[in-house]
Amino acid sequence: MATPRAVRSVGHMEITTSEMGLAARVQRLTKTYGGGESGVRALDEVTVGIRRGEFTAIMGPSGSGKSTLMHIMAGLDAPTSGRAWIGDTEITGLSDLELTILRRRRVGFVFQSFNLVPTLDAIGNILLPFDLDGRRPSAIQRGRIDGLIETLGLGARLAHRPHELSGGQQQRVAIARALATAPDLVFADEPTGNLDSRSGREVLSLLAAASREHGQSIAMVTHDPIAAAAADRVLFLGDGRLVADKPRQSAEQISAHMLAAETMGAEAAAAADVEVGA
Repeated sequence: MATPRAVRSVGHMEITTSEMGLAARVQRLTKTYGGGESGVRALDEVTVGIRRGEFTAIMGPSGSGKSTLMHIMAGLDAPTSGRAWIGDTEITGLSDLELTILRRRRVGFVFQSFNLVPTLDAIGNILLPFDLDGRRPSAIQRGRIDGLIETLGLGARLAHRPHELSGGQQQRVAIARALATAPDLVFADEPTGNLDSRSGREVLSLLAAASREHGQSIAMVTHDPIAAAAADRVLFLGDGRLVADKPRQSAEQISAHMLAAETMGAEAAAAADVEVGA
């Protein structure tokens, strides 16, 4: 693995991402698909950090760059230019193998489609990151996993395979898997998108509790204002740029911003924050 690298320095003192209170960070991040006149700039000089122990929602209209930002921050895609860190490890420039190992050990994922292995039971799916890494959970890690299973109400479902579980239960298994290794950061990609409203609320409450009670850093990409309202912080992207960075917002405030972004463009949306009291 690459050795930790400093984010910036002041005088002779190096300041790392961790010392800045960040679980992950990108600096002047640009991502372009294609070339010439047909090229698309999905991200345009984005600089932002995900704070430790905080639940952050990333929002924006379709094509705003929110999913691209998440994929690059998670090491699933490479930027055209710019730099990215997870903790104090700069991930830009790491090999595919190094990125794979880093993701297994330090990043958790919760997807809209659950992404559970159909041939494994619930406990097998929860322990999958350890199995892929060729190791067993330590006693401390096993205690954490047992606590997650109890908190998520999965004790009676551990021997069930995904097709024997409801959508909400499958997402609970996915959350337990994402948190099992106590990762630096959990990325949640539309985690309530395939759930009914009740199950969606439960999943959001569980993610918020993981952040609030266990200090877990969570970055959630969503288009749903109600889901984003559960977060401590809301980042708004538009046309590949970060256009607003707000503390906890109501669903109404988020909806107003999104409507402005879709009808008037990113610059007007940023100005509209004043009108909705964001």
